[in-house]
Amino acid sequence: MTTLRAAAYSLDDPGKKDSSPMNRHAWLDRIHALDPETEYTEIYRISSLHEFPWDTNQSLGFALYRTYAVPSIGRLLARTGEFTGRTQKRYDDTVLILEAVLEHGFDSPQGREAIRRMNQMHQRYEISDEDFRYVLATFVVVPKRWLDDYGWRPYSAAEVRASVNYYRELGRHMGLRDLPESFGEFERLLDEYERANFAFDQGGRSVSDSTLDLMASWYPALTRPAMRLSSICLLDDPLREAFAYPAPPALLRKAVRAGMRLRGRFVRLLPPRREPHYARDGRQVRGYPNGYEISELGTFGPAARPSACPFGAAAPETAAQKAPGTAS
Repeated sequence: MTTLRAAAYSLDDPGKKDSSPMNRHAWLDRIHALDPETEYTEIYRISSLHEFPWDTNQSLGFALYRTYAVPSIGRLLARTGEFTGRTQKRYDDTVLILEAVLEHGFDSPQGREAIRRMNQMHQRYEISDEDFRYVLATFVVVPKRWLDDYGWRPYSAAEVRASVNYYRELGRHMGLRDLPESFGEFERLLDEYERANFAFDQGGRSVSDSTLDLMASWYPALTRPAMRLSSICLLDDPLREAFAYPAPPALLRKAVRAGMRLRGRFVRLLPPRREPHYARDGRQVRGYPNGYEISELGTFGPAARPSACPFGAAAPETAAQKAPGTAS
């Protein structure tokens, strides 16, 4: 295979151009030079934006989707009407808020603004800390399991540890306490919570139906029924049964999962991604063609509790994002 030698950003200085070749594991080598205990944001940023941008976006979407099978969560989301009536906007807002924290960091004006917006929305509702911890656990556990099954390589040990520390820090900014300290503890929390709480609820089923319809809408009209069924083929049995979906044909399920693994093997042959790929640059985020401001994302309304990030207000600068190609 021909080595890619086009001008690239240096791994030592992302803003510096060089013409040196990059091997397929160049970013992994960079990750191994970082400390997952202190440089976890940079490791998670490399993994999410360079190594696995598509897989990260898909797996985090499925992570959030899992939570709808917990009746206390699915029922609440259905009651707001946001996840059934404005599904695309809720998807966009969730992606963009989380991406702002990842791109800019927890202590940046943009990161603080994003966390404040997230906390303001959550504080409008009575949500238990147990549910919050479970949602956080899905963000840690589901991406690793996804990459184990479908990625072009699995997470390294450093990436797993960095993911744990990253979401522990996010949980801390959400005001959560008693968070798991290791991947194994997050995994046990997720598995035990799902065994105890997964159950059918019409509200959760409605949110699930709307989400599957949204995923299918990203594809040509003639393929949408097949894409919706393919999404169900990726669900594990306890999750599918909690939504009362009939089991898809075994051969179809096997074919869909084999296709996903085949994609991973193909991606393994590609050169490393030299520039970060943000979810906002993809075709799935559709609601802000003219750009957006972080402070305007999400829903608004009276807060049930004081609405502030527990780690202080955002800096006074405007935390704004522009659509690709627009002027700053």
